[in-house]
Amino acid sequence: MPIVELHVLEGYGPDEKRRLGEALTDAVRMVVPAAPEAITVMIHEMQEDDYYRGRSRRKPAPALPDPCELVRTYLEAMERRQIEAAKALLGDGFTMYFPGTGGMTKLEELLEWAAPRYRFVKKTYEGFDAAQTEGDASVVYCRGTLSGEWPDGTAFSGIRFVDRFEITDGRIVRQDVWNDIAETKAQA
Repeated sequence: MPIVELHVLEGYGPDEKRRLGEALTDAVRMVVPAAPEAITVMIHEMQEDDYYRGRSRRKPAPALPDPCELVRTYLEAMERRQIEAAKALLGDGFTMYFPGTGGMTKLEELLEWAAPRYRFVKKTYEGFDAAQTEGDASVVYCRGTLSGEWPDGTAFSGIRFVDRFEITDGRIVRQDVWNDIAETKAQA
């Protein structure tokens, strides 16, 4: 029965504390073979007046956005072709890789590349998985199926996809995409 105690400065809301509790539970389960209900996480809050580092009082850093929600918001904006909203979620040096492409750095490049391949694509999500890398990036995997229309108006559906995102400082900096569109189209 692992017990994890976390000390944080006051200022984080219930949602951030829930995310911390879930993330710590999941981290323990990656090492200890325990069911989630066997892991206890206790969050102790400290007042700013009671915390000093380097002879100075400190304020809590603002919480980063939930990486899975950030990715979902981005993908939904792209599906609705709200390009400016999607761009607002991208970080410096953003690069994306789709099957058969080199790195693209602008969403307009993606739209131009996709235009002769299909009229539109919609995603049905089976799940989102997030993890922290050794460095500063969070990684989110999104998986599910694609549906849409080929350029001639013929419908397609049930095409598998996996997207991998890297997020740094609350912004998407890389997107890698794998799917079976080419195989499905070749069989049609």
